[in-house]
Amino acid sequence: MANHKSSVKRAKQEKKRRMTNKTKTAASRTAVKALRAAVSKGDVAEARTLLVKAQSLLAKLAKSPAMKKQTASRKTSRLTKLVASINK
Repeated sequence: MANHKSSVKRAKQEKKRRMTNKTKTAASRTAVKALRAAVSKGDVAEARTLLVKAQSLLAKLAKSPAMKKQTASRKTSRLTKLVASINK
């Protein structure tokens, strides 16, 4: 446990940041899972709308320290390819 006033504050800040990162990460994972489910069904229209939502959540996550920019970019790219593959 923190003993100094500054370390108590730091512990509170880290807890708040950890929860925010966890919430954002969970939301993006859920969106990606829903997108993959729509692709497996073959529903093109729903997949496109879910792709936009997933891209948005991944971009927001990349702005924060919760995910690196390159990781979000890679995931977005792979999801876009996946949605494009069902159009063929």
